[in-house]
Amino acid sequence: MKGYPPTPVEARIREGNPRKHPIPEPLLVAGRPEGHELDEPPESFDAAVAVVSLHHVEPLPQSIDRLAALLQPGARLVVDEFDVDLLDERASAWWLDQNGHDKQPADHVAEMREHLYSVSHIREELAAWFDLGEPVPGAYFYRWPDRPELRDEEERLIAAGELPAVGTRFIAIRR
Repeated sequence: MKGYPPTPVEARIREGNPRKHPIPEPLLVAGRPEGHELDEPPESFDAAVAVVSLHHVEPLPQSIDRLAALLQPGARLVVDEFDVDLLDERASAWWLDQNGHDKQPADHVAEMREHLYSVSHIREELAAWFDLGEPVPGAYFYRWPDRPELRDEEERLIAAGELPAVGTRFIAIRR
């Protein structure tokens, strides 16, 4: 394997977790200071993970180009994203209420759509370099901010059709 060797990580279990199945608490294994440019040579990595990050990246096209250059052909990119296109006033109202905000849902939706990239836009940018797997919808709000106690309720509301699944996960394979 080129690049950094994989490092085994033992997940810690959050105390007071009300779920039947433990939620692993991720540990930071290796990180880069904000704004740090990776100076590794092309094709240094055989896998990458983008977790709720690409919708914020500026500039997105150049960042995707750099990411693609760092990955070997056949490398997997795991993408776990917030899909702002699926955010509606009903979902916004639920999230605002859960987090004690008094903003109007319509204003919140407009604000989010104004400054975040949608998953469809992210997929368009990735498609130049990657074969894209089918997106799998799921819960997201419980992670924004870190509120794992909301996961069960969010999943129940999604299953009942009362909230849209604004989280999306997919695999992209570098060509």
